[in-house]
Amino acid sequence: MHPTDTRDPQYYHRVVDCQWACPAHTNVPEYIRLIADGKYTESYMLNRESNVFPGILGRTCDRPCEPACRRTRVEDEPVAICRLKRVAADLRGEIDHLLPKAAAEKNGKKIALIGAGPASLTVANDLIPLGYHCTIFEALPKPGGLMRTNIPSFRLPVAVLEEEMDMILNMGVEVHYNHRIDSLKELLDEGDFDAYFIGTGAPKGKELNIPGRTEGSANIHIGIEWLESIHFGHIDSVGERVLVIGVGNTAMDCCRSSKRLGGKDIKVMARKSRPYFKASPWELEDAEDEEVEIIVDHSPQCFVIEDGQLRGMIFDLVEWEENEKGRLVSTKHGEIFIQADDVVLAIGQDNAFPWIERDIGIEFGEWDMPVVDRATFMTSREGVFVGGDAAWGPENIIWAVEHGHQAAISIHNYCRGLPVTDRPPYGMNLVSTKMGIHEWRYSNDYDPVLRTEMRYADLEKRLSDMKIEAELGFDVKETVREVERCLNCDIQTDFTTNLCIECDACIDVCPVTCLTITHNGEEDDLRQRLMAPADNMDQAIFASESLPQTGRIMVKDEDLCVHCGLCAERCPTAAWDMMQFDLLNPYAGHQSWPEKAITASTISV
Repeated sequence: MHPTDTRDPQYYHRVVDCQWACPAHTNVPEYIRLIADGKYTESYMLNRESNVFPGILGRTCDRPCEPACRRTRVEDEPVAICRLKRVAADLRGEIDHLLPKAAAEKNGKKIALIGAGPASLTVANDLIPLGYHCTIFEALPKPGGLMRTNIPSFRLPVAVLEEEMDMILNMGVEVHYNHRIDSLKELLDEGDFDAYFIGTGAPKGKELNIPGRTEGSANIHIGIEWLESIHFGHIDSVGERVLVIGVGNTAMDCCRSSKRLGGKDIKVMARKSRPYFKASPWELEDAEDEEVEIIVDHSPQCFVIEDGQLRGMIFDLVEWEENEKGRLVSTKHGEIFIQADDVVLAIGQDNAFPWIERDIGIEFGEWDMPVVDRATFMTSREGVFVGGDAAWGPENIIWAVEHGHQAAISIHNYCRGLPVTDRPPYGMNLVSTKMGIHEWRYSNDYDPVLRTEMRYADLEKRLSDMKIEAELGFDVKETVREVERCLNCDIQTDFTTNLCIECDACIDVCPVTCLTITHNGEEDDLRQRLMAPADNMDQAIFASESLPQTGRIMVKDEDLCVHCGLCAERCPTAAWDMMQFDLLNPYAGHQSWPEKAITASTISV
């Protein structure tokens, strides 16, 4: 193998599994350490650099970081990363003086943002400080998009939602509410804007066109439309017996909302078994804790209507197995009638672009979706960009935020006449954490404590009111317990080849046998010759330059390492050092990021 280039920011970035898995590349270990130090405001602001909505996402994020968490190398449950994000949001101090401000002078460029969801708001957050005038066109009377209308207030209090949106809107965004764009061509022809961003989400709920759908329409509801009607007060009750069709996160919001609207017998109906559910595990657990019944292997056959009134549904009882092509196929082995007063359809969401004419230079592809470049977010018509759920279908808020950051870079380039393909580079700081011979400025003792359980409001109380937040969040004691579970994956074991004397001390002390000194070779061969075979090809192995004593190399399996620092403590020559890695994310107008780098004991790339 060639020696590993640890001065490439993406090498150590990938080793910080939680940050690598986060679409916005939030610096998770550092914000957890700041919380551990009681620096909640600093933690919140570090969060906000990348994810923009820490309080919102601390309650609603789909948590792609947690399955990647290195804590699962040593036990089953990851660090409660998302819930710690909420701690910083809940306990932070005054931040008005720390928030980005609108530029003192406008640059003369105007940007149209269609839809006031998280993607559009992120674009505005990044561009207004650079002097752009941003105008949002929103079809609803309030901002937030599906953050507002599809996430019930018992999960995301309106006050939290509006506070974080106002941090952006108060910078001077011009917003036109109740202003639906019915023709993109007309907006383009007006010529009032220099660039356009489409962040309209995936606002169309999927239908279930089976017998009885039309006749029972008064009591059959499309999930996302139904949740929107609840939010704006158009619906305040539901029948006692409710069937929710679908097992995604929207279905969980629908069944839990039904309980709060007076439903007594709430059933979630799934065509397949639990391993195939789309809902997050914690969403399923919360629904079941609220006495929602989840029924598997029931495929909808028809709605039953008697005397013009919905009475229930007939389901096929099915079994699933893989065919010779590896595809799941079902076999019916019976059917069953289940009573219902109301049915909520939560089987997915689609994009809807009837307002984008097909003759204005925007190419449409599969599923009648605009063709959008995945790096630049620009369509085939220059100056028109798409992000969030509108780009490639439903995702979580954190994806919309990252789309907004990347689209803002492209818009900034486009308005200055630069290629949108020119992307500012990532950078990094790498700083030693050494404070003494065997002393480090971070807590590196392994704490065997198990994941902290969330506290919830009393069941009867929270089911009585849609506005009572179900999760109470961690208190300070629980927070102190949970932060110590973080393994500090951004504190890297950084190796200096010419200091190594091949004494094997680091290998002897390593608790997970991730270090090996051996002769070089091809990577596939080398992986099998380590102290423990490195079979996870998704995680790199580190290879040093030739060691001065024997010409062998130091090899480290990044997948096994738990960043305990024992190798650096044991090394008599300081060939190993524990170096804090700080990824510098590129944002619109931040090409001068190296100025942030700390100069003392720092490598800036």
